[in-house]
Amino acid sequence: MSDFVPGLEGVVAFETEIAEPDKEGGALRYRGVDIEDLVGKVSFGNVWGLLVDGAFNPGLPPAEPFPIPVHSGDIRVDVQSALAMLAPVWGLKPLLDIDAEQARDDLARAAVMALSYVAQSARGQGLPMVPQSEIDKAGSITERFMIRWRGEPDPRHVAAVDAYWSSAAEHGMNASTFTARVIASTGADVAAALSGAVGAMSGPLHGGAPSRVLGMIEEIERTGDAAGYVRRTLDRGERLMGFGHRVYRAEDPRARVLRRTARELGA
Repeated sequence: MSDFVPGLEGVVAFETEIAEPDKEGGALRYRGVDIEDLVGKVSFGNVWGLLVDGAFNPGLPPAEPFPIPVHSGDIRVDVQSALAMLAPVWGLKPLLDIDAEQARDDLARAAVMALSYVAQSARGQGLPMVPQSEIDKAGSITERFMIRWRGEPDPRHVAAVDAYWSSAAEHGMNASTFTARVIASTGADVAAALSGAVGAMSGPLHGGAPSRVLGMIEEIERTGDAAGYVRRTLDRGERLMGFGHRVYRAEDPRARVLRRTARELGA
């Protein structure tokens, strides 16, 4: 009889040499490089290159000037839908029918378009699109994102977002990665795999967790009673979002890197 393993904990589904979470030591390495040696020193676009190609360069290319075709008012819905639409627009072929080099190029094109779509959706329809000539003045993928979203690249905002993206870029078989791999294993196109991953990322127990944390912080700021908030939450049998991690027994290294970044930026 097969054993049921809740959450697939301890189940080995695939082998990887890309990410190396150190559960006991509280460290995270990308292809052997500690994220503490990457964040703030190597831009996210080049961290993407390290993860995908094993080398910083050429890294993630700039997004093509392609307006987001969906405006629902919900960023996740916009991005998930727009990504899926790339396949017919660009003529993306199923992974089953292309070689590894083409798959890598498709991944780069679609992945950076996801960032463009996030920025465009977050900017909303109430503001005019930022001219491509302004976006092209940027020196990094993250700076391009901030210009496309906010219209100007505040250096502190760019540094903060870049640090967050780099620290969260890879973490083994998390839910969204697992979802993308399952879709890719069927031979579907790259955009379909990324679109599915965005759907998994939206869940409050995965990528949606930070939004729950923000609500908690805002409520504590409003009442000024952190201990009372925690007590009431636990008494109701609810989760205290943002605390603890099933992988790390010591400190989550990503939190450590982001705290350092916050101090450096005076945030």
